[in-house]
Amino acid sequence: MRMTSSTKIMLIACGSFSPPTPMHFRMFEIARDHIQQMGLGQVVGGIVSPVHDSYAKKGLVSATHRCAMIKIGLKTSDWIHLSDWETQQEEWTRTRQVLQYHQNYINSYLKDTNGTINNQHIPAWIPEGIKRTAGQVQLKLLCGADLLESFATPGLWKDEDLEAILGYHGIVVISRAGSNPEQFIFNSDLLSRYRRNITIVTNWVTNDVSSTLIRKLLSRGLSVKYLLDDHVAEYIRKFGLFGTNNETP
Repeated sequence: MRMTSSTKIMLIACGSFSPPTPMHFRMFEIARDHIQQMGLGQVVGGIVSPVHDSYAKKGLVSATHRCAMIKIGLKTSDWIHLSDWETQQEEWTRTRQVLQYHQNYINSYLKDTNGTINNQHIPAWIPEGIKRTAGQVQLKLLCGADLLESFATPGLWKDEDLEAILGYHGIVVISRAGSNPEQFIFNSDLLSRYRRNITIVTNWVTNDVSSTLIRKLLSRGLSVKYLLDDHVAEYIRKFGLFGTNNETP
């Protein structure tokens, strides 16, 4: 999978997004800038795919609320969109399957010349005008360095899933300044084998505001202004999420 300046790329981020923070979306901008400045390809779209409710992670509110907050947080973006496909399945879906579904849909949509797909409802995550894009579109997993490092956790990922994600899709890793993902990749036989399919992007503007931190502040009745989109915070208060009430600042 050799990327060139003519390669068309879509980025997909999977996760809880409970709640979605500005950094969740900022990662897309950082990745697109790097890919295009380095001549690695043209980023034609971004997808945020929240996990199914059955994932049962601590602090996970319902998919209905998480999807609503993601839509609110992305109102000002003209290229990053929500995909609720994962949340609509009967149970939790492995990351590999999430990527495969979206890649297959993109491929089918681009190849459709008789209007079969066009006559159906086109999901909002399909970029407008993508059919005018020459050639194929490669879907890549966008993640933080912590997800990359989780690949080494015994039993967390299936080997065949990692082979498919790294070999067929590739990943774009947003790393903190001062961290050393290259060393981590070197220490892993699997990651080293697919090194050409791993794009490391350093985030020079540190932002450690996580969903966990936001939930903690909200549950204690503390302000999250300037840490969270105002409209997302308003939504959280409206529905009393994360231990808030209507009087939370």
